[in-house]
Amino acid sequence: MGDPAKRRATYEDLLSVPKHLVAEIIHGVLVTQPRPASRHAWASSALGGELHGPFMRGKGGPGGWIVLDEPELHLHGDILVPDLGGWRRERMPELPDAAAFELAPDWVCEVLSPSTAATDRAEKLPIYARERVTNVWLVDPLTRTLEALRLDGVRWSLLGTWRDDAKVRVEPFESFELELGQLWAK
Repeated sequence: MGDPAKRRATYEDLLSVPKHLVAEIIHGVLVTQPRPASRHAWASSALGGELHGPFMRGKGGPGGWIVLDEPELHLHGDILVPDLGGWRRERMPELPDAAAFELAPDWVCEVLSPSTAATDRAEKLPIYARERVTNVWLVDPLTRTLEALRLDGVRWSLLGTWRDDAKVRVEPFESFELELGQLWAK
């Protein structure tokens, strides 16, 4: 948490951040990081690609989702930019014509890097719990792991951790077999 004597960061502060940085406001504090490195970007892009057909288009899967890269989430004073965010169509029937979303996603994926892992786990996970995001995936391209969490009440339950080239069916996309090897840059 930030020092209460300090001024809370504003959206204008966020907009003034250079374009080569990712900016978020977490608990009133402006947090910036460099754009993702290649392995991080590969994992995020590959996962989004794997989910697009079956869950957005209904090709080879049930459809019924909107899945976006780096959606800007405005969640009760916090502004977060997960690597991927997904909304069930029952909750968001149409994609709003907006730069940011105030409706929390049903699923979020954070691709971990050495510079973001602590913030993703210690700062962002509690915000996702507060906002009732049902599922969070933590993908680590360096250790080649997928960790899946489900919100049970106010706490995260670990559904499982998989690694390397495992083939998995993971909530909320368990109707589809995901080949983790596709997420790791060759």
